Amino acid sequence: MSGKKPNSSRNSQNRSESAEVSEFVDKVVHVNRCSKVVKGGRRFSFSALVVSGNRKGSVGIGRGAANEVAEAVKKATERARRDMRSIQLRGPTIPHLVLGQADGGHVMLRPASAGTGVIAGGGVRAVLEAVGVKDILTKSLRSNNAIATVYATVNGLIQLRSAEQIRELRTAVSNS
Repeated sequence: MSGKKPNSSRNSQNRSESAEVSEFVDKVVHVNRCSKVVKGGRRFSFSALVVSGNRKGSVGIGRGAANEVAEAVKKATERARRDMRSIQLRGPTIPHLVLGQADGGHVMLRPASAGTGVIAGGGVRAVLEAVGVKDILTKSLRSNNAIATVYATVNGLIQLRSAEQIRELRTAVSNS
């Protein structure tokens, strides 16, 4: 019996440490395998696209490449956490309709009433869940490329402004 207590306290310490570390939610959106033909055969390398967020209005995107999948995901996660951006939300949804664009990807983001849920697929869903959006309607237009849709989604989220911010911008312009 005495042997179990130190182990359980050690496990609780590990859990508390992992709870502190896991402030961010990391989602692997896409892993790509690339091959290079060499004299002895094929050499494979991998690239990963990871979305990281705190579910409180911050999100980051990272891409990493390595000879192993785990290493590529690790590099992408580090870059995503370094490249965090703050997003303007209005409760569980977004303040207004917005169209995000990146390369060939276009994503429409529309606010939804409470209880609607996240109506999105693939990389768009990963970004919105990482940000902490609970109710939203989306439509991916043009490209199906995961990288383009993820970057387009973040581009759209960055464009969001609250009613107060828009009011301040309008008064600043009218006073000039």
